[in-house]
Amino acid sequence: MLASLLLKTLRDQGRALLAWGAGLVVLMGMYAAFWPSIKGQPSMNDLLEQMPEAFRNLFATQAADMSTPTGYIQIELLSFMAPIVVLMYAIGMGAGAIAGEEEHHTLELLIAEPVSRGRVVLEKAGAMVIGTAFLAAVAGIALVVEGSWVDLVLPADKIAAAMAHLALLGIVFGSLALALSAATGKPGLSKGIPAALAVVAYLVNGLGPVVDWLEPAQKYSPFYQYVGHDPLTNGLDWPSVGIALGTAAVLLGLAVAWFQRRDTAP
Repeated sequence: MLASLLLKTLRDQGRALLAWGAGLVVLMGMYAAFWPSIKGQPSMNDLLEQMPEAFRNLFATQAADMSTPTGYIQIELLSFMAPIVVLMYAIGMGAGAIAGEEEHHTLELLIAEPVSRGRVVLEKAGAMVIGTAFLAAVAGIALVVEGSWVDLVLPADKIAAAMAHLALLGIVFGSLALALSAATGKPGLSKGIPAALAVVAYLVNGLGPVVDWLEPAQKYSPFYQYVGHDPLTNGLDWPSVGIALGTAAVLLGLAVAWFQRRDTAP
């Protein structure tokens, strides 16, 4: 059972992960179905222009043209809905990695086995990373396939880049949830704090260009690393990838250190 904690965790999450994936396929199909009624409609851009600038920045990344496939996906999918789904999964997995085991009274059994606490954290983290990457890949593939049915055509490499940045966004906040899970053993706290910080990071990134005192903080937001360089148009931004990976690595290092020091006795 514990020969590979990573594989065991993935197996235990298998049905839920498939359900999340199926939900993303349906979500991509829904947005693809709306595209024929929107494409080539300049009135959609007129509607965006009439919005207050702050509101437009929150929901319309860059200067997106909603009458084009790229602009439509940027605004309708990548700016809001896709991050919500991926963040919900990653934060839930991260919070449940340690705190979930404690809540179900299985942690004592787990750490009583000849498995180091560091390995427990890292293999649980590996399962969270793989699951998050899987969901991003499913979303990208569904977007390519279902989009082709309705002339919602985007370059596959640009979709892959956008999904990679989406996965990294989830991994950063999932790693934070896992670190809090390892430090506190409290699933509610481990979910609530990352979720709240994700909202703050979203607002900082969206309002940074129009609120002077937020502008210096914008580039530190994980959401800026996610969409600030417009991966759907420009492809992978390697500095942003490096920052996201570095942030996740630091958080996972803290998770290992905190779990090793914490007394988990009931």
